[in-house]
Amino acid sequence: MTPDKQVKTSRRSALRKMFQSAGFVGMGGIMWSGYLNEAKAVELILRPPAALEEDEFLKACIKCGVCVEECPYDTLKLAKAGDSKPIGTPYFIARDIPCYMCPDIPCVPVCPTDALDKTLVTDVDEETKENVLNINKSQMGIAVIDQENCIAFWGIQCDACYRACPLLDEAIVLKYEKNERTGKHAFLKPEVKSDICTGCGMCEHACVTEKAAIYVLPREVALGKVGDYYIKGWDKEDEKRLKDVKDVEVDEETSEEALDYLNNWEDLIDE
Repeated sequence: MTPDKQVKTSRRSALRKMFQSAGFVGMGGIMWSGYLNEAKAVELILRPPAALEEDEFLKACIKCGVCVEECPYDTLKLAKAGDSKPIGTPYFIARDIPCYMCPDIPCVPVCPTDALDKTLVTDVDEETKENVLNINKSQMGIAVIDQENCIAFWGIQCDACYRACPLLDEAIVLKYEKNERTGKHAFLKPEVKSDICTGCGMCEHACVTEKAAIYVLPREVALGKVGDYYIKGWDKEDEKRLKDVKDVEVDEETSEEALDYLNNWEDLIDE
C-alpha cells in the first residue's frame, strides 16, 4: 500500500470512529434524557423519614445509598434506570415494605448532606433538655382512603389498617355509625388524622383488599393548601401562619362598591 493510500485509510478510520463515538454519546444522551423526563413527570414518590421537600431533597441528595444500607427492614430502595424516579435517589413502596418506624431512625443521622434532615425529627427531652430523635414527627406522606372500595364502608367489619397503625387510635381512628341498610349493625369507618399520620404505610401494607383501599401519597399531592386568606379565628396556633404575611392594600372605593352590590339583595334576586 502506498503512503498516500495509508494516509487516506487512516483518515477514513479516524472519521468513522469519530462519528461512531458521537452517535453513541448522542444515543446515551437521548436515553438518559428520556429517563430524566420520565422521572420528573412522576410525583408520587415516598421518601425516607426527615427528607427535605422534593426540590430541595433532589438538590441535596448525592445518591450515595448510605440510608438504604442502614435500613434494617430493606424498606428503602435506590431508584434505577426505568423505575420512573430520579435515578440513584432513595424511596420506598409502602404496599411492598412499609417504613417500620425505627425509634433510632438509623437511615437519617448517616446522611452526609442533610438531604435527610434530622432536625425535622428531633425533639427536646423535657427532663434532660437534650435533643432526641422522634420518629413520630416524620412526614413521609399521608394515608388516603378510597371509600368506594374500602370494605369497612360497605358495612363489613374490618379494622386491619387501624390495628396496623403504629400510632394506634391517633393517626387512624374508627368512627361508629349506624348501618341504615340493615338497621342492626354499625359501620366501623376508618378516618385518617392528617396532622398525626406519618405516612409510614403500614396501613396500606396491611389492607386486605386486592389493591389497597388505603394508600399513602406525598403530602404535597394529597393535601390542599388554605393560603393566607383564611384563618381559624378560634385557634391561636393557626394565627402563627400569618405572622410573616404582608398586609394587602385595599382600594376603599372599590371595597365600598363591592359591599353596596352585596347588600343590594333586591338586585341579586332579580338576577
